[in-house]
Amino acid sequence: MTTNGGFEPVFCTIIPPHVLDKVAQADDPVLAGPARRTLEYDAYQRTHRRLTTVLGAPAVAAAPLADEKPLRSIYDAEHRQNLPGTLVRSEGSEPGQDATVNRAYAGLGATFDLFLKVYGRNSINGEGLPLDATVHFDEDYGNAFWNGEQMVFGDGDGEIFLDFTLPIDVIGHELTHGVTQYTANLTYFGQPGALNESMSDVFGSLIKQHSLGQTADQADWLIGAGLLAPRVTGVALRSMKAPGTAYDDDVLGKDPQPATMDDYVRTGRDNGGVHINSGIPNHAFYLAATTLGGNAWDKAGQIWYDVLTGGELYAQASFADFAKLTVAAAKDRFNDGEELQAVLKAWEQVGVPAQ
Repeated sequence: MTTNGGFEPVFCTIIPPHVLDKVAQADDPVLAGPARRTLEYDAYQRTHRRLTTVLGAPAVAAAPLADEKPLRSIYDAEHRQNLPGTLVRSEGSEPGQDATVNRAYAGLGATFDLFLKVYGRNSINGEGLPLDATVHFDEDYGNAFWNGEQMVFGDGDGEIFLDFTLPIDVIGHELTHGVTQYTANLTYFGQPGALNESMSDVFGSLIKQHSLGQTADQADWLIGAGLLAPRVTGVALRSMKAPGTAYDDDVLGKDPQPATMDDYVRTGRDNGGVHINSGIPNHAFYLAATTLGGNAWDKAGQIWYDVLTGGELYAQASFADFAKLTVAAAKDRFNDGEELQAVLKAWEQVGVPAQ
């Protein structure tokens, strides 16, 4: 059984602090200024979330259990920091002129669809939780985040980052932090924190693949493709296929993700490297999914979902703990077939003991 003892509504961003730190040191104030302001806001919010954990998060009403349809609300912050902002689109209303609003609405819907249609989960908490999102947050804000209650998207600075609603997997990634919050509630530090980030990358990628009708072989396995501005030398924020290769840029730096335990990064930054070492379980999922072929959400995705929601994954789980649970889940659901062998081989290839 889970030993979490309650929800921990952490503040989870798609752009890690170490990336923004690098940009904030740029000589060009046009680049450094927005990164510094983003870092300042993110630091404030992380402190706020820790206080919320102590004091208790506000209750959020769920939709009726029988009504397994999304209940989306999109708000416009109008470049201020007030949340949620002005309601600009609600569930069932027609698209408006603001493409950012429409993308956020569609991304929330695509996330809801994957979890309901594939895994039978009614919204991120399993009980029809309304999905709220705020767009046009702050000025030149270079991030997107889940704050324990809702999604928030910045417009980017146009120089390093573009509009954060552009990649649908960024939307799916952040909302999956909500799923983790309501299930395994993985501690946001070290290996369990990297697993937390990896779960969001895994399901963010699956949401993109599901919405595009892509098989594992057709998918690009990139997280945040289309988010980096044209001046940046890179293709995405992360690569599940080849961790460490997503970008290599004079201002942004080089993608630090390892693909195997041989290159595991020990650091006190980024909550113990949660956005960095997530490359290892990410790569394991990619290897398992592409070995099995077909739709990645059907087999590898089902195994990962079973572990996330099954009650055995505890808050301080290590990579090895998680790997062993995926082996057990593969056996439970698929017996001793190719699924089990693919999972075992994937963890072996990234250097994580799974038995």
